[in-house]
Amino acid sequence: MSAETIDLEAYFRRIGYNGPCDPSLDTLRGIHLRHALSIPFENLDPLLGRTPRLDLPSLHRKLVLGGRGGYCFEQNLLLSHVLQTLGFRVVNLAARVVWNAPPGSVRPRTHMLLRVDLQDGPYVADVGFGGLTLTAPLRLLPGIEQATPHEAFRLIEIEDGFIIEARIRETWKALYWFDLQPQVLADYEMANWFVANHPASHFVSRLSAARPAIDRRWALANNQLSIHPLRAPSEERVLTGAEELRTVLQESFGLTLPNTPELAGLLVRLTAPQKT
Repeated sequence: MSAETIDLEAYFRRIGYNGPCDPSLDTLRGIHLRHALSIPFENLDPLLGRTPRLDLPSLHRKLVLGGRGGYCFEQNLLLSHVLQTLGFRVVNLAARVVWNAPPGSVRPRTHMLLRVDLQDGPYVADVGFGGLTLTAPLRLLPGIEQATPHEAFRLIEIEDGFIIEARIRETWKALYWFDLQPQVLADYEMANWFVANHPASHFVSRLSAARPAIDRRWALANNQLSIHPLRAPSEERVLTGAEELRTVLQESFGLTLPNTPELAGLLVRLTAPQKT
């Protein structure tokens, strides 16, 4: 595989996709769903002191061939390469996360999403927003509720862009706001270095993993496992040992984990009793 191309057959095997490949809405929806279900969100590399690499060969080795996941820059850059190879017109964008942010705070542009232009208009695609990863593209059309295989979403137009909101139970929660200014790889490299290295970034201090399944969402914060069925109350569980955490990462999140001393030590630290 060269620096400019991706092995589509290997990617389709990774996500279990066997649908159409023309640059249509059906193709976009099918790939978007299968990617979200198959490649989990996770930040093990920053926790191990490694800055994720964003060049296509590295993304392919890690997420496609290596059975790993990644965070937004890795997930959405990979999807962007796939869609462009299939003939889609894709514009890479950036967003400021407002999920769980204090009111009035302004965060840096540390989230990546995609604008995909189709014959019937532009859509937003995003397979990298952790615990609330979209499982379908959204029309870039504000003011309407849009169904997905999981939650309903909507776009709210503001003076300088758009806010994406999700309906959690019966409450609308803002995820992030973005504008339509195109981004290039150098923009993401700077943000990627920040979130993978800055002491204030939770990606260097706390394990985050997430994966939607057909009927639920899985989420992990250090050793706190949350299971969110679509039509039933959420469940919470504390994982009490390194082997239990490894098993959950492999079986519930679908990760292929390296058997290294560094990872073993990290899993022990994440499940150690908290000092009071």
